[in-house]
Amino acid sequence: MEKDPLEELKKMVVASLKEKTDKDKKVVVIGGGDTDTDCIGTSIRHGCSSIVNLELLQWPPKAKALGNPWPRWPHIFRIDYGHQEATAKFGKNPRSYEVLTKRFVGDENDTVTGLEVVRVKCEKDASGKFQFKEVEGSEEFIKADLTIAENLGVERDNRSNFKADYGRFSTNIKGVFVAGDCRRGQSLVVWAISEG
Repeated sequence: MEKDPLEELKKMVVASLKEKTDKDKKVVVIGGGDTDTDCIGTSIRHGCSSIVNLELLQWPPKAKALGNPWPRWPHIFRIDYGHQEATAKFGKNPRSYEVLTKRFVGDENDTVTGLEVVRVKCEKDASGKFQFKEVEGSEEFIKADLTIAENLGVERDNRSNFKADYGRFSTNIKGVFVAGDCRRGQSLVVWAISEG
């Protein structure tokens, strides 16, 4: 018998609200999209003790730039609900721009204790291609009990989705699994639910 996707979603939401895996944790969210703001808001509602949101790109402009004409999506600074919730709870926007995560640090039990990061600047190389250059002396350690990341060096398929076999969902990195849009491409949330 086939599972009802909406019932499965309801079960997952109820279970996650009961579990509250981020309660009293120092949470670091890596990335700057819609999913990341969802992670920020959810972590706050689950009672995290702090939240940091790391973004590789530079701080976006307040107004649309000349090089960003219609019909392209306007690349401008936005404040979404997760950022508003973080500001209300912790007194500041959680985002930090132009930051590259170098390494996840763990204890003897392989539990995350923090991240080593470095500031970067985006510059054009001799061929005109943009490259991220590390800012010398800007290394930093951020304490974390829980990290939520978009990409951990996972191999990609020919469509730029994370590569993992259907059914197993394991990637080229031990202990990292992917499902839903990041594996199959943009689709419905019911596929992600079905994939677990």
